[in-house]
Amino acid sequence: MGLLSIFKEEKKNTASVAKERLQVLVTHERNKRNAPDYLPAMQREIMAVIAKYVNVNDEDIQVQVENQGQLSMLELNITLPN
Repeated sequence: MGLLSIFKEEKKNTASVAKERLQVLVTHERNKRNAPDYLPAMQREIMAVIAKYVNVNDEDIQVQVENQGQLSMLELNITLPN
């Protein structure tokens, strides 16, 4: 049975699932805290420019900053209507 137990999927207990979810939330909050101060203003300005051409809600635009050493990467995701 030892060999077969390798392929058997283990069920996670609720405590470990809750811990993983909490770690994701903490990481997300830390990333928001490390975001540049100008990011909210930039997001509003980008939204205003996009609104000139396409009707989108604020929830349809996601702005994220990722830091990799000395390099900062701005990621902009926009869900456009059909």
